[in-house]
Amino acid sequence: MRLKFDFPSTSRYPNRGTTHRDEESILRILVTNDDGVYGDGLWQLVGELGKAAEIVVVAPDREQSGVGTAVTLHRPLRVRELKLWPSALCYATDGTPADCVILGLGGLCEAKVDMIFSGINEGANLGNDILISGTVGAALQGYFYGIPSVAISVGSLEKPSFAVASALAAALVERYKQGQLAGGLLLNVNVPSLPFKDIQGIEVTYLAGRSYVDVVKEEKDQRGRSLHWITRGTPEWAAEQGTDIWAMRQNKISITPLQSNLAAGDRIGELRDLCPDLLANLRTTGC
Repeated sequence: MRLKFDFPSTSRYPNRGTTHRDEESILRILVTNDDGVYGDGLWQLVGELGKAAEIVVVAPDREQSGVGTAVTLHRPLRVRELKLWPSALCYATDGTPADCVILGLGGLCEAKVDMIFSGINEGANLGNDILISGTVGAALQGYFYGIPSVAISVGSLEKPSFAVASALAAALVERYKQGQLAGGLLLNVNVPSLPFKDIQGIEVTYLAGRSYVDVVKEEKDQRGRSLHWITRGTPEWAAEQGTDIWAMRQNKISITPLQSNLAAGDRIGELRDLCPDLLANLRTTGC
Protein backbone atom coordinates (compact mmCIF):
# COMPACT_ATOMS: atom_id res chain seq x y z
CA MET A 1 0.00 0.00 0.00
CA ARG A 2 1.48 3.36 -1.02
CA LEU A 3 0.98 6.20 1.42
CA LYS A 4 -0.28 9.47 -0.03
CA PHE A 5 0.24 13.02 1.16
CA ASP A 6 -1.40 16.24 0.03
CA PHE A 7 1.36 18.67 -0.91
CA PRO A 8 0.91 22.12 -2.46
CA SER A 9 1.43 22.25 -6.22
CA THR A 10 4.50 24.50 -5.98
CA SER A 11 7.85 22.86 -5.39
CA ARG A 12 9.36 22.99 -1.91
CA TYR A 13 12.89 21.97 -2.83
CA PRO A 14 15.45 24.57 -1.74
CA ASN A 15 17.15 26.66 -4.42
CA ARG A 16 15.18 25.13 -7.29
CA GLY A 17 14.57 27.39 -10.27
CA THR A 18 14.28 24.85 -13.06
CA THR A 19 12.04 24.48 -16.09
CA HIS A 20 9.90 21.41 -16.80
CA ARG A 21 12.57 20.11 -19.16
CA ASP A 22 15.21 20.50 -16.44
CA GLU A 23 12.91 18.65 -14.02
CA GLU A 24 13.02 15.56 -16.21
CA SER A 25 16.83 15.46 -16.21
CA ILE A 26 17.40 16.00 -12.49
CA LEU A 27 18.74 12.99 -10.60
CA ARG A 28 16.87 12.50 -7.33
CA ILE A 29 18.16 10.47 -4.41
CA LEU A 30 16.38 9.51 -1.20
CA VAL A 31 18.77 9.16 1.74
CA THR A 32 18.08 7.53 5.10
CA ASN A 33 19.95 5.68 7.86
CA ASP A 34 19.44 3.81 11.12
CA ASP A 35 21.79 5.93 13.28
CA GLY A 36 19.26 8.77 13.38
CA VAL A 37 18.77 12.05 11.58
CA TYR A 38 21.71 13.72 13.34
CA GLY A 39 24.18 10.97 12.45
CA ASP A 40 27.50 12.24 11.09
CA GLY A 41 27.67 9.60 8.38
CA LEU A 42 24.27 10.63 7.00
CA TRP A 43 25.35 14.21 6.43
CA GLN A 44 28.75 13.29 5.03
CA LEU A 45 26.84 11.23 2.47
CA VAL A 46 24.34 14.02 1.74
CA GLY A 47 27.15 16.51 1.24
CA GLU A 48 28.87 14.30 -1.33
CA LEU A 49 25.79 13.11 -3.22
CA GLY A 50 24.33 16.62 -3.22
CA LYS A 51 27.06 17.72 -5.64
CA ALA A 52 25.42 15.70 -8.42
CA ALA A 53 21.81 15.15 -7.39
CA GLU A 54 18.75 16.52 -5.66
CA ILE A 55 18.56 15.03 -2.16
CA VAL A 56 15.64 14.31 0.13
CA VAL A 57 16.49 12.99 3.59
CA VAL A 58 13.91 10.98 5.53
CA ALA A 59 15.53 9.55 8.65
CA PRO A 60 14.55 8.27 12.10
CA ASP A 61 14.45 10.86 14.87
CA ARG A 62 16.51 8.51 17.08
CA GLU A 63 18.89 5.60 16.70
CA GLN A 64 17.20 2.54 15.22
CA SER A 65 20.09 0.08 14.96
CA GLY A 66 19.09 -3.59 14.89
CA VAL A 67 15.46 -3.10 13.86
CA GLY A 68 15.98 -4.87 10.54
CA THR A 69 13.09 -4.65 8.11
CA ALA A 70 10.47 -3.65 10.72
CA VAL A 71 7.55 -1.57 9.41
CA THR A 72 5.16 0.33 11.71
CA LEU A 73 1.58 -0.75 11.01
CA HIS A 74 -0.31 -0.37 14.31
CA ARG A 75 0.10 3.33 15.05
CA PRO A 76 0.40 6.55 13.04
CA LEU A 77 3.82 8.03 12.35
CA ARG A 78 4.82 11.58 13.15
CA VAL A 79 6.92 13.48 10.60
CA ARG A 80 8.74 16.78 11.17
CA GLU A 81 10.51 18.87 8.58
CA LEU A 82 13.94 20.02 9.78
CA LYS A 83 16.24 22.71 8.38
CA LEU A 84 19.56 20.89 8.62
CA TRP A 85 21.04 21.34 5.14
CA PRO A 86 20.75 24.34 2.82
CA SER A 87 20.18 22.40 -0.40
CA ALA A 88 18.21 19.34 0.73
CA LEU A 89 14.79 18.71 2.17
CA CYS A 90 15.01 16.84 5.46
CA TYR A 91 12.33 15.02 7.44
CA ALA A 92 12.57 13.18 10.75
CA THR A 93 10.07 10.53 11.77
CA ASP A 94 9.44 8.41 14.84
CA GLY A 95 9.35 5.33 12.62
CA THR A 96 11.93 2.77 11.55
CA PRO A 97 14.44 3.08 8.69
CA ALA A 98 12.12 0.97 6.50
CA ASP A 99 9.26 3.34 7.39
CA CYS A 100 11.44 6.24 6.23
CA VAL A 101 11.77 4.82 2.73
CA ILE A 102 8.06 4.01 2.53
CA LEU A 103 7.19 7.55 3.66
CA GLY A 104 9.66 9.05 1.20
CA LEU A 105 8.37 7.09 -1.78
CA GLY A 106 4.77 7.52 -0.64
CA GLY A 107 4.76 11.29 -0.83
CA LEU A 108 7.52 13.13 1.01
CA CYS A 109 9.55 12.99 -2.19
CA GLU A 110 7.50 15.09 -4.59
CA ALA A 111 8.93 13.53 -7.76
CA LYS A 112 10.25 10.19 -8.96
CA VAL A 113 13.20 8.86 -6.95
CA ASP A 114 16.09 7.48 -9.02
CA MET A 115 18.27 5.93 -6.30
CA ILE A 116 18.16 5.23 -2.57
CA PHE A 117 21.11 5.28 -0.19
CA SER A 118 20.97 4.08 3.41
CA GLY A 119 23.90 5.14 5.60
CA ILE A 120 26.65 5.87 6.10
CA ASN A 121 26.33 3.48 9.04
CA GLU A 122 28.79 3.59 11.92
CA GLY A 123 29.95 -0.02 12.12
CA ALA A 124 30.03 -2.72 9.45
CA ASN A 125 27.00 -4.77 8.39
CA LEU A 126 28.38 -8.17 7.49
CA GLY A 127 27.29 -11.77 7.05
CA ASN A 128 24.08 -12.93 8.69
CA ASP A 129 23.86 -9.65 10.60
CA ILE A 130 22.36 -7.97 7.54
CA LEU A 131 19.06 -9.66 8.43
CA ILE A 132 18.72 -7.48 11.54
CA SER A 133 20.37 -4.36 10.12
CA GLY A 134 18.18 -1.28 9.95
CA THR A 135 20.56 0.12 7.33
CA VAL A 136 20.02 -2.86 5.03
CA GLY A 137 16.33 -3.06 5.95
CA ALA A 138 15.79 0.46 4.63
CA ALA A 139 17.58 -0.26 1.35
CA LEU A 140 15.49 -3.42 0.96
CA GLN A 141 12.32 -1.33 0.80
CA GLY A 142 13.72 0.59 -2.16
CA TYR A 143 14.62 -2.69 -3.84
CA PHE A 144 11.01 -3.84 -3.44
CA TYR A 145 9.99 -0.78 -5.49
CA GLY A 146 12.47 -1.65 -8.24
CA ILE A 147 14.77 1.27 -7.37
CA PRO A 148 18.57 0.82 -7.23
CA SER A 149 19.27 0.84 -3.48
CA VAL A 150 22.55 0.86 -1.59
CA ALA A 151 23.24 0.19 2.08
CA ILE A 152 26.67 1.57 2.95
CA SER A 153 28.64 1.21 6.19
CA VAL A 154 32.12 1.84 7.57
CA GLY A 155 33.90 -0.71 9.69
CA SER A 156 34.37 1.31 12.86
CA LEU A 157 32.28 2.52 15.78
CA GLU A 158 34.98 4.79 17.23
CA LYS A 159 35.90 7.92 15.30
CA PRO A 160 34.80 6.45 11.96
CA SER A 161 36.16 7.93 8.74
CA PHE A 162 33.43 8.48 6.14
CA ALA A 163 35.50 10.06 3.36
CA VAL A 164 36.13 6.94 1.26
CA ALA A 165 32.59 5.61 1.75
CA SER A 166 30.99 8.89 0.65
CA ALA A 167 33.31 9.14 -2.36
CA LEU A 168 32.43 5.56 -3.33
CA ALA A 169 28.71 6.40 -3.07
CA ALA A 170 29.25 9.32 -5.45
CA ALA A 171 31.10 7.02 -7.86
CA LEU A 172 28.15 4.60 -7.84
CA VAL A 173 25.83 7.49 -8.65
CA GLU A 174 28.03 8.41 -11.62
CA ARG A 175 27.81 4.83 -12.91
CA TYR A 176 24.02 5.02 -12.61
CA LYS A 177 24.00 8.25 -14.63
CA GLN A 178 26.00 6.44 -17.32
CA GLY A 179 23.30 3.79 -17.64
CA GLN A 180 24.75 1.14 -15.32
CA LEU A 181 23.29 -0.18 -12.05
CA ALA A 182 19.71 0.29 -13.27
CA GLY A 183 16.57 -1.57 -12.19
CA GLY A 184 15.96 -3.57 -9.05
CA LEU A 185 19.41 -3.60 -7.48
CA LEU A 186 20.30 -4.05 -3.81
CA LEU A 187 23.91 -3.60 -2.73
CA ASN A 188 25.42 -3.99 0.73
CA VAL A 189 28.66 -2.00 0.80
CA ASN A 190 31.19 -2.10 3.63
CA VAL A 191 34.20 0.20 3.65
CA PRO A 192 37.21 0.02 5.99
CA SER A 193 37.45 3.13 8.17
CA LEU A 194 40.78 4.07 6.64
CA PRO A 195 42.26 6.76 4.39
CA PHE A 196 42.18 5.82 0.72
CA LYS A 197 45.93 5.19 0.59
CA ASP A 198 45.45 2.25 2.99
CA ILE A 199 42.55 0.65 1.10
CA GLN A 200 43.78 -2.53 -0.60
CA GLY A 201 41.14 -2.78 -3.32
CA ILE A 202 37.48 -3.64 -3.92
CA GLU A 203 35.97 -7.13 -3.79
CA VAL A 204 32.54 -8.30 -4.94
CA THR A 205 31.66 -10.71 -2.14
CA TYR A 206 29.11 -13.10 -0.73
CA LEU A 207 27.92 -13.17 2.88
CA ALA A 208 30.05 -14.79 5.56
CA GLY A 209 28.47 -17.21 8.01
CA ARG A 210 28.51 -16.53 11.71
CA SER A 211 27.95 -18.49 14.92
CA TYR A 212 25.95 -16.42 17.41
CA VAL A 213 26.81 -16.23 21.07
CA ASP A 214 24.18 -13.76 22.23
CA VAL A 215 23.80 -13.40 25.99
CA VAL A 216 20.67 -12.61 28.02
CA LYS A 217 21.38 -10.74 31.27
CA GLU A 218 18.68 -10.41 33.94
CA GLU A 219 18.48 -7.45 36.31
CA LYS A 220 15.88 -6.05 38.70
CA ASP A 221 14.29 -2.65 38.60
CA GLN A 222 13.56 -0.54 41.71
CA ARG A 223 10.34 -2.49 42.33
CA GLY A 224 12.00 -5.87 42.03
CA ARG A 225 10.62 -6.65 38.60
CA SER A 226 12.79 -8.51 36.12
CA LEU A 227 14.59 -6.72 33.30
CA HIS A 228 16.28 -8.65 30.52
CA TRP A 229 19.12 -7.29 28.37
CA ILE A 230 20.10 -9.02 25.13
CA THR A 231 23.79 -8.39 24.46
CA ARG A 232 25.87 -9.49 21.51
CA GLY A 233 28.63 -11.95 22.31
CA THR A 234 31.89 -12.29 20.40
CA PRO A 235 30.98 -13.78 16.99
CA GLU A 236 32.75 -16.69 15.36
CA TRP A 237 32.96 -15.94 11.65
CA ALA A 238 33.36 -18.42 8.81
CA ALA A 239 35.51 -15.93 6.93
CA GLU A 240 36.48 -17.85 3.80
CA GLN A 241 38.13 -16.03 0.93
CA GLY A 242 35.51 -14.22 -1.11
CA THR A 243 33.26 -13.36 1.83
CA ASP A 244 32.49 -9.86 3.03
CA ILE A 245 34.23 -10.30 6.37
CA TRP A 246 37.31 -11.70 4.61
CA ALA A 247 37.47 -8.62 2.37
CA MET A 248 37.18 -6.24 5.31
CA ARG A 249 39.93 -8.07 7.18
CA GLN A 250 42.14 -7.53 4.12
CA ASN A 251 41.37 -3.78 4.30
CA LYS A 252 39.36 -4.09 1.09
CA ILE A 253 35.99 -2.59 0.25
CA SER A 254 33.26 -5.24 0.14
CA ILE A 255 30.33 -4.95 -2.29
CA THR A 256 27.72 -7.69 -1.87
CA PRO A 257 24.75 -7.87 -4.27
CA LEU A 258 21.66 -9.05 -2.38
CA GLN A 259 18.21 -10.34 -3.28
CA SER A 260 14.98 -10.81 -1.37
CA ASN A 261 14.54 -14.53 -2.16
CA LEU A 262 15.64 -16.37 0.99
CA ALA A 263 14.39 -19.79 -0.10
CA ALA A 264 17.00 -22.49 0.60
CA GLY A 265 17.05 -24.21 -2.78
CA ASP A 266 19.34 -27.01 -1.59
CA ARG A 267 16.67 -28.20 0.90
CA ILE A 268 13.63 -28.10 -1.39
CA GLY A 269 14.05 -31.67 -2.71
CA GLU A 270 14.45 -33.09 0.80
CA LEU A 271 11.31 -31.36 2.02
CA ARG A 272 9.28 -32.42 -1.01
CA ASP A 273 10.13 -36.02 -0.18
CA LEU A 274 8.75 -35.47 3.34
CA CYS A 275 5.43 -34.03 2.19
CA PRO A 276 3.55 -37.34 1.60
CA ASP A 277 4.48 -38.61 5.08
CA LEU A 278 3.52 -35.29 6.67
CA LEU A 279 0.16 -35.37 4.89
CA ALA A 280 -0.41 -38.96 6.05
CA ASN A 281 0.36 -37.95 9.62
CA LEU A 282 -2.19 -35.16 9.43
CA ARG A 283 -4.86 -37.56 8.21
CA THR A 284 -4.38 -39.77 11.25
CA THR A 285 -4.94 -36.89 13.67
CA GLY A 286 -8.53 -36.28 12.56
CA CYS A 287 -7.97 -32.53 12.69
